Amino acid sequence: MKTDREVLKLFQAFERCGEKGRAGMKANMSRNTAAKYLKSRKLPSETVHKRTWRTHADAFSEVWPEVEQMLRDLPELEAKAVFEYLVEDRCMRFQEGQLRTFQRRVREWRALHGPDKEVFFAQEHRPGEAMQWDFWEADELGVTIAGVAFPHMLFHAVLPYSNWEHVTVSRSESMLAIRAGLTRSMRRLQHIAQFVQSDSSSAATHRIVGGVGSGEAGGLSERGFNKEYEDLIRHYGMTPRRIGVGKSEQNGDVEALHNALRRRLEQRLKLRGSRDFESLDAYQAWLDEVCERANAHRDQRVGAELKTMRPLSASLVTEYRELSVPVLSGSTINVKRNLYSVPSRLIGEEVDVRLYDSRVEVYFMGELQLRVERLTGQGHARIDYRHVVHSLVRKPGAFERYRFREEMFPTLTFRKAYDALCGRMTNYRAAKEYLLILKLAADTMESQVETALELLLDSGKSFVADDVRALAGPERPELPAMAPLVVQLADYDALLGMALQEEAA
Repeated sequence: MKTDREVLKLFQAFERCGEKGRAGMKANMSRNTAAKYLKSRKLPSETVHKRTWRTHADAFSEVWPEVEQMLRDLPELEAKAVFEYLVEDRCMRFQEGQLRTFQRRVREWRALHGPDKEVFFAQEHRPGEAMQWDFWEADELGVTIAGVAFPHMLFHAVLPYSNWEHVTVSRSESMLAIRAGLTRSMRRLQHIAQFVQSDSSSAATHRIVGGVGSGEAGGLSERGFNKEYEDLIRHYGMTPRRIGVGKSEQNGDVEALHNALRRRLEQRLKLRGSRDFESLDAYQAWLDEVCERANAHRDQRVGAELKTMRPLSASLVTEYRELSVPVLSGSTINVKRNLYSVPSRLIGEEVDVRLYDSRVEVYFMGELQLRVERLTGQGHARIDYRHVVHSLVRKPGAFERYRFREEMFPTLTFRKAYDALCGRMTNYRAAKEYLLILKLAADTMESQVETALELLLDSGKSFVADDVRALAGPERPELPAMAPLVVQLADYDALLGMALQEEAA
């Protein structure tokens, strides 16, 4: 089948040369094909006729009146569900390959006789009017941190007019994640929009029954803004605005850019050659670089948008929430119903906690004592054996029923070592020997102790803490003996004398 463009080229070539064969060669067609079009003097589009007859019998003619009635009574029914109903419940002899034909028939019937569909109205974005934000799950990227799987979300902020965007790693859809995401976006942009638009996230809004929400236009609303979120937005000099419940299309720009960003990150990860990052900070820096490169192609529209936006004048809020908590007798602190161990020397003291979305920092007298990854959910514990092992060594009887005993096995090798000890001696003696081994790991290097345990386990012989210590090496490296430095002042006088002689010369 030739195109209209090729046949028009044929006509033009024939008018110039008057030879069918030569004109056909110029139009890239055979002499017979050229002769056919030159004889009819019609374009291919003028010779195509729509087929109005059937090539085979209608397989659904018997059930179609019933199908039409079902579609009228239940407009939300999907064609595939109706097809499966006909096959299973009515024992109709339809084949799997007829599903696409049935779906096409249903689609055509709905276009002719179905109910009206919702119309979406394209909106004209005004420069600097609003910033949109939303979260999206990023687990599908397969990112790992130091070789460990890293389940996370991304806080995505967008300016709809220019498509300027910025992302921040978050561990959950929380108010702290919103606070960190908006603050980092404000730091990068240094300008503020009139509105900040979001969906009805539970972190930013709460349900209002029979009341007037603080949503856009002050109309009746099922959800209103949480005070902390509203205070944050107004601190930056903007007005919070949200979309309707279940109306994600009203946040369409950030939703559309989710997909574009997802593809961009996936391609960048493939070009990078690895999905592993040495730290969370390294991963966030890589995300910042990807966004900056994308924003660089939007300079013109971003510049037009910044001209209409007000400069950021408010101070940037911190990305963390400050708490003051006591250190309990178990050398732990309770932060948002999760336990974290701290150095035992802090027992009985009040410590200052900076609660970030992804980490927890503990300070005492202004000095950092601990930085650890934040636990998600409630009722969990993160206990570092280095904080408690020195006390456990003095009380080995407490180990067997210690509430957080499983946290005392930093790797599987340590667990196997404890089980091997229990198989050769009493539980009390096994606990005592294992705690001495664990103390050795805390005082020296855990990796060296683990290597020593692997060698002893492979040998199949019984062992105690002294055997591990002998293999793991000394607790502290030996310092080489050095003779005391004796300063000879005459050497300096000689140097000064040489300098004076050169100056005189």
